[in-house]
Amino acid sequence: MAVSTFPRHPSALSVRARALRPAERLCHATGLLLVLSGLAHLVVFAVDGGPWYGPVSWRKPVTFGLSFGVTLIALTWVTSYLRVGERLRTALLAVFAADCVVEVGGITLQAWRGVPSHLNMETPFDTAVSMTLAVGGGVLVVLLTGFAVVSFRRRPTGPAGMALALRSGFAILLVALASGAAMIARGVVLTRTGHQQAAYHSTAPLKPLHGVSLHAVLVLPALAWLLSRTSLSEPVRLRIVTAGVAVYSAAVVGAGIRAALTY
Repeated sequence: MAVSTFPRHPSALSVRARALRPAERLCHATGLLLVLSGLAHLVVFAVDGGPWYGPVSWRKPVTFGLSFGVTLIALTWVTSYLRVGERLRTALLAVFAADCVVEVGGITLQAWRGVPSHLNMETPFDTAVSMTLAVGGGVLVVLLTGFAVVSFRRRPTGPAGMALALRSGFAILLVALASGAAMIARGVVLTRTGHQQAAYHSTAPLKPLHGVSLHAVLVLPALAWLLSRTSLSEPVRLRIVTAGVAVYSAAVVGAGIRAALTY
């Protein structure tokens, strides 16, 4: 009788063996709505036109809707492999989902108003929106860092390569969080010193690094999961995941070098 060699954790396995819990269904539905919002604003851009880049464009509700929606769905899935209490995981996912809605909602609102969403202190309302987005970003950093710490403190469950994929994905995600924090910090300093336009453009060098590193926590675990559906042996699957981590890490390093040279 064959026995699986990867570590098992009852709560994580039960997440995948049973129907989704209400909180998970809610997170998936919320993520899907955010994705649809991003796609809808892509249609708005096609109809309305205007610049794709810059502090005021339809690009922001498109990219943020898609990115936050995919990230929420991905995080709901990958955290099922973490060794964390189900109630705590549910609570953290609920906060994360709410924060995603606030972030995308604020960005979308400002796009429809025709004003920048981030680093905008022109009016009291714009300041309130900008600060809300900044605080929401801080909440995201805390939550995602917490999940990353859990992944390293206790080995995640799953098929061959999943533990490596998750830990690598969360480690690379921390790069995305750090680059995002750096963009906000630099922009706030420039705004506070009276260089508003410079603040809007100061984030450009770090955007590729931020974007590339943001979705490793989805791509790498997805690779491990897809390989688990094949007939490849566990050692082979682990080697492929290791190679995938190396390639993704190289892409992040490349984006980091580019950011350093242009920052």
